[in-house]
Amino acid sequence: MPQAAKPGVIPLRPLAIGEILDGAVATMRAHWRTVLGISLILAVVSQTAVTVVTGLWFQDAGRAPAMSNDGAPPLRDTLREAGNTLAGSAITSVIGLLATIIATGLLTMVVSRAVLGRTVTAGDAWREARSQLPRLLGLLVLLPLMVTATVAVGVTPGFLVIATGTFDIGVALALFGGLAATVVSIWLWVRYSLASPALMLEKQGVIASMRRSAKLVRGSWWRVLGAQLLTYLLIAIVEFIIQIPATLIAFVIGGESLMDWANGTSNTTGWSFLIVLGIGAVISSTITFPVSAGVTALLYMDQRIRREALDLELARAAGLPGFGTDVPADAPPTGGPTPDTAPAADSGPRPTDTAPGS
Repeated sequence: MPQAAKPGVIPLRPLAIGEILDGAVATMRAHWRTVLGISLILAVVSQTAVTVVTGLWFQDAGRAPAMSNDGAPPLRDTLREAGNTLAGSAITSVIGLLATIIATGLLTMVVSRAVLGRTVTAGDAWREARSQLPRLLGLLVLLPLMVTATVAVGVTPGFLVIATGTFDIGVALALFGGLAATVVSIWLWVRYSLASPALMLEKQGVIASMRRSAKLVRGSWWRVLGAQLLTYLLIAIVEFIIQIPATLIAFVIGGESLMDWANGTSNTTGWSFLIVLGIGAVISSTITFPVSAGVTALLYMDQRIRREALDLELARAAGLPGFGTDVPADAPPTGGPTPDTAPAADSGPRPTDTAPGS
């Protein structure tokens, strides 16, 4: 790759996938107090809430239900158990979603500053991100709803056929519809994967940020998919490395048997067991939050560099010589962006759109 200016964690030119991952890690190294501080606080708060909810909600999970005359649990108890499980899972999912929202917003602002070589504190990141967090909540709720609706539309015809009594045809139709819905869901996920940084850095609304993401991803769908899959693979490896020892320690401290767990007869809702698992989850989340948010933010910037020459605007915003920073402040406007602004659409530069982190 040609030499390029590098005021911060990435060179200001189109990036390779490895450079995007390296930029996310470099942000953690360069601003480790801010990045790990934000991630650790959010991980501790969210995982503490998840542990308390799990311990209180499922404290009777290890008790064997009463049996009916035919040796099976009564239908009412089975339905109540399933409802409790779904309700508890929903609560913990909401807690995790809120933590992800705040982490994504704050860490995206940190990455945008790191690209320009500027320092940022957790307070600075919060002040810049807090006005957009409600919109980010709407975005992160809307996208899963879209995926859920897509899957429901795909499998509903099969279930309706099953309900009419044609079981074999209904199962085949449901499987085919589910497969088609999965393909469409993946396509939607990649298409709107850059909406979050677009919303945070360009101060746009939910629908506008989704349109922005679709425009940036167009023509680079496979590349964005590959980068995201590689990131999730690395995150899964890190979580596996951390959670396996934590789980084994939890079994030892909780006095549980691995054989009982494999048979489904162990009680994995004891407080000691849950606390040790929670500590492992805090460690893994503290490490993986910055990587996930950093890769997404840098993918967004890379696509803008490739499509809109954002590298020139970032160099100007970073104050690098030779990029228009020597223009007198009272010089008449020429219709182009100022040193602290950058184009935000393919149609050309607009003075009101700010560069990430400027």
